[in-house]
Amino acid sequence: MEFSHVPVLLDECLEGLAIDPAGTYLDGTAGGGGHSSEIAKRLTTGRLVSLDQDPDAVAAATERLKGLPATVVKTNFRNAREALEGLGICSINGALLDLGVSSHQLDDAARGFSYRADAPLDMRMSQTGPTAAELVNTASREELARILREYGEEPFAWAIAGRLVRQREEQPFATTLQLAGAVAAAVPPAVRRKDKNPARRTFQALRIAVNGELDALSEGLEEIFELLSPGGRLAVITFHSLEDRLVKNRFRQWATACTCPPEYPVCVCGGRAKARLVNKKPIEAGGGELEENRRSRSAKLRVLEKL
Repeated sequence: MEFSHVPVLLDECLEGLAIDPAGTYLDGTAGGGGHSSEIAKRLTTGRLVSLDQDPDAVAAATERLKGLPATVVKTNFRNAREALEGLGICSINGALLDLGVSSHQLDDAARGFSYRADAPLDMRMSQTGPTAAELVNTASREELARILREYGEEPFAWAIAGRLVRQREEQPFATTLQLAGAVAAAVPPAVRRKDKNPARRTFQALRIAVNGELDALSEGLEEIFELLSPGGRLAVITFHSLEDRLVKNRFRQWATACTCPPEYPVCVCGGRAKARLVNKKPIEAGGGELEENRRSRSAKLRVLEKL
């Protein structure tokens, strides 16, 4: 299946990065190479490094970036420093992260990310390591409920976890529709009638857990920020509240000068801000993009400039 990728908030990302044609840039989430190719086209003597842990994405981005000043590396962006140092790069002028699951991963039923088509219950972005099926079939009710509550913000987490544990004793979970059916059976009938896809939050939660997404984001933000040169910019697109909250709080932390407790009448820490917020509020898609690309509906872009 061809790895197609319609880049979300493309113009806003390019503007936010304020690309220097001679600069060095990082795309931590290459996907199908949509953002990467547009960044690379704006470089003359500069260079782009694109990372992705999904071998399908690496192949697609490598093909799309042929002839451009770009290098694709198969790794998670939490390993950005190691990947860049391997290429002799110790600092960058800007970086982009387009988080979450890609359109290709959702549309390719065999990858097991979608609750709309029957497929092996996989959900691994890197296509290595334990699958979602292994997690659902082995984790305790308490652990499953925690994952659903924390990563999916699922109000019926305990009931769903109980249903999963009971059902797997009769037959282990192997497919996406088995899981979706179990979730639907665990929530109240009124919720099923109101919500056409009651399994949506469960699938999100399991995907985040299987891929360690929030830990990777936290570590990756720190690594990439350290790699930025003064004046360098970091642009991050998020698609759900957990990611956005983490990015917003980290950006605010870097852009805050004083770290004294709020009860102190005057600043005694002498702190200095490490960065400034390029946009105080997240940038969202306009009407035209919303019509053309449904994936842009929940997208939020935040941009930071290192001081």
